[in-house]
Amino acid sequence: MPTVDFAVEDGIAQIRLNRPERLNAVAAVLVDDFLAALDAAARSDARVVVLSGNGRAFCAGHDLKEPTPTGDSRARLDRLQDVTRRLRGLRQPVIAAVHGYAIGAGAEFALGCDLILAAEDAVFAFPEVSLGLSVTGAASRLLPLLVGPLKAKELLLLGERFDGRKAAQLGMVNAAVPAEQLQAEALSWAKRIAGHPPAAAAMAKRVLDTPIDVEPALELEVSHALITEHSAAVAASTEAFRSRT
Repeated sequence: MPTVDFAVEDGIAQIRLNRPERLNAVAAVLVDDFLAALDAAARSDARVVVLSGNGRAFCAGHDLKEPTPTGDSRARLDRLQDVTRRLRGLRQPVIAAVHGYAIGAGAEFALGCDLILAAEDAVFAFPEVSLGLSVTGAASRLLPLLVGPLKAKELLLLGERFDGRKAAQLGMVNAAVPAEQLQAEALSWAKRIAGHPPAAAAMAKRVLDTPIDVEPALELEVSHALITEHSAAVAASTEAFRSRT
C-alpha cells in the first residue's frame, strides 16, 4: 500500500501520510511517496494543498525501528531535505493540519508548510539533540523566524514536548483548535484560499518567502547530520566492543 495518499477535489489537493501502524514515522519509502505526492500536486490544477496524517498522529519522527539504509548517507539526507524544498517550491499554498504526534521530522514537515493548524492536544517536540542527532528540514532557519532565537534554542536544547496550545502561543502554528474540529477548519481555510485567484495566491506565497533563504540551512543541516551519524555509529561500535570484553 502507498505510504502517502493523494487526491484532488474542488481545487484542494489532500496529501495524507499513511503509515498509521507506525504513527506515520519517517522511513525511506515514505519520503519517496511523499515527494511523488508533492510532484503530483505541482502538476495538478489544485489551488491549495492540505497536508495531514492518517491514524493517531501527523508524523512521529524518524522510525527508529527501521534499519539505517546502507549506501550514500549524503544522498539519503539530501532526499529528505527535498521534502522541504518541494513544500516551499510549490506554487500552491500548503496548509499543515497537525494532530497527535509531530515529533522531530514530523514537526519539521509542518514547519515547511505555509500555514499550520494544530489540534489543541497535538504533541510537538524537537528531540534530535537529546538523541545525538541533528535537525533537518530547515528547522534551524524556520524555527527561529517563527518563535525567536532564544525560544528556538530552548526547544532544541531541552527537547521537551509541548502541545498545540503552547505552539500557538509561541507563534509556531497559526492556530490551535479542538481535535475534532481540526480537519473541518483546515478544509475551511483551504476552500477560502482555493476561492482566490490562483496567480495572486502563488505570488503572495513567493513574495513572502523570497527573503527566507533556507538553502544554506539545509546544507549545514546535512553536514551536521553526517557528523552526528558518524559519531553515533562510533559510539555504538565502542559499546558493542565493550559488551564483548
